[in-house]
Amino acid sequence: MHPWIYHHYVEPILYDAGYNPVNTVTWALILGGMILLILRLLRRLEVSFDERFFLATAPYVLAGASLRVVEDAELVAAPLKYLLITPLIYFLAAAGTMTALLLCRQALGDRWLLGYAAVGLLWTAGNLALLAPLGVERSTIPIAILALGVAATALVAAGSRLISSPISGGQSLLILFAHMFDAASTYVGVDWFGYVEKHVVPSLLIEAAGTALVMFPLKLLILIPVLAVVDGALRDDPSLKNLTLFALLTLGLAPAVRNTIRLTLGI
Repeated sequence: MHPWIYHHYVEPILYDAGYNPVNTVTWALILGGMILLILRLLRRLEVSFDERFFLATAPYVLAGASLRVVEDAELVAAPLKYLLITPLIYFLAAAGTMTALLLCRQALGDRWLLGYAAVGLLWTAGNLALLAPLGVERSTIPIAILALGVAATALVAAGSRLISSPISGGQSLLILFAHMFDAASTYVGVDWFGYVEKHVVPSLLIEAAGTALVMFPLKLLILIPVLAVVDGALRDDPSLKNLTLFALLTLGLAPAVRNTIRLTLGI
């Protein structure tokens, strides 16, 4: 294997070393490709990515995030644990989600959507059951993080009413909360407990600012223009629009849930 490939792609997975500029761009391109492939598959299955499907798929984000903590807790040995590290865990979670979708459609008929959502919740519950024996070390941390996330969301939502803003409606508000939740979990982890941010740009900005509070404005500077572009450019393709919004939800909610569980368990 070429040393450049090993250094930028393989080494971060083997040692869970986080991100570098090269693999960050690569994973972003892969995410875009996955969105198009999933949309094509859904259309072949005649499944519309509407708001109901959006909400029914949300439990799988929780499942993927809690499964990532299983690896953080070192409950899985090599080589299987590498499947639980970015980007491989995204493929694993996507495969699990699509498998559940296909099985539920086949077995449950018209009631498949409810069963599909239930499978995601059961998957999450199973992951949490694996983590439960570790015990809770910081019981108040989830409350603190959620309170910060909710407060930031409410503040931004109130401000968005005063200006022309793409944050309107249930989906965009849910995405906003997911990213404020993520910012809050990063702030608590880094500033309160000395955790380290592994993404390239946030890490540089946190170091420059001297506090992870910078994550809140950083999230908004990126999220609001992206939501505006998605709302305008994909207005005529609701399924692609909703799938893209779901990807944005995942990028905020998954790390937020992972961070919060880790902090709660003291991992």
